[in-house]
Amino acid sequence: METSTLLWTFTILGILGLLALDFVFVSRKPHEVGFREALVWSVFYIGIAVAFGIMLIVWQGGAVGSEFFAAYLVEKSLSVDNLFVFIIILAQFAVPVALHQRVLLFGVVLALALRAVFIALGAAALETFAFTFVIFGAVLIWTGVQLARHRNEDPDPMDSLIVRTVRSRIAYTDAYDGTRLFTRENGVRVATPLLIVMIAIGATDLLFALDSIPATFGVTQEPYLVFAANAFALMGLRALYFLLKGLLDKLIYLSTGLAVILVFIGIKLVLTWASGVWPDVPHISTNQSLVFIAVVLVVVAVASAIKVRRDPDAVAHAGRITDAHEPESQ
Repeated sequence: METSTLLWTFTILGILGLLALDFVFVSRKPHEVGFREALVWSVFYIGIAVAFGIMLIVWQGGAVGSEFFAAYLVEKSLSVDNLFVFIIILAQFAVPVALHQRVLLFGVVLALALRAVFIALGAAALETFAFTFVIFGAVLIWTGVQLARHRNEDPDPMDSLIVRTVRSRIAYTDAYDGTRLFTRENGVRVATPLLIVMIAIGATDLLFALDSIPATFGVTQEPYLVFAANAFALMGLRALYFLLKGLLDKLIYLSTGLAVILVFIGIKLVLTWASGVWPDVPHISTNQSLVFIAVVLVVVAVASAIKVRRDPDAVAHAGRITDAHEPESQ
């Protein structure tokens, strides 16, 4: 796919415009988001992503469009797992409902910035060292195995090395003060819990970027498509949270399904490298990847629905782990 500085500029400006729209007209005044509002914004962001994909098909052909939709589907499915962790953070720190929008918007902006950096680094590594495919593949396979191992566990935000360090270095209060990160208590300037929440969200974004960027490069090696898929998936994350927060704990097998997807993409990356060295090695096409990912997600949804019907008390878990990708010892 041929890209230009102008195309990148227009895309980035468009994303910044959507963020500004979200901040000025939606999140500027903290409020509790209802189902109808969340549904409208979810449809809006998914519609933009679909329209963008159709535009790519018309402009660049079906192959490019398929790569975008496969990358978008991977990122969207991983973002749902991300929502589990956000819910845990918001609940554990008892964040007032009216502030959820502001926290999630911060998470989206930070995630976009972090992933832009990782995409640039990943693209440079792939272009310079073909063996990077194997490294990325190994990371995804290992992550998928760990995700499957911890599928019935929820992470503890307090276990984050970054959060523990901040809490041990600065004075803080347990009382929120609107959207302020710092306040005064008995004449002393202290951090509010909102600052700790923002840091916990940032640490989570960093961990998910380390997983999701290699996964997206597994279905397309075009940096522009990787960035666009990440941006469109993340932009709708806030609305998706309010739309699905009552249903997320019913996706019992989501972590297992994501583990399967990550291992599959990891194998695909290794085969991509191997087929360049040994022509007889089979190569998994983008369309095959798209179908496989879609089938896994459908199976996850159906199997979860059956499980919930048979066992109404069954609850899904995030299946994510701490900074070091292993539970910290206390």
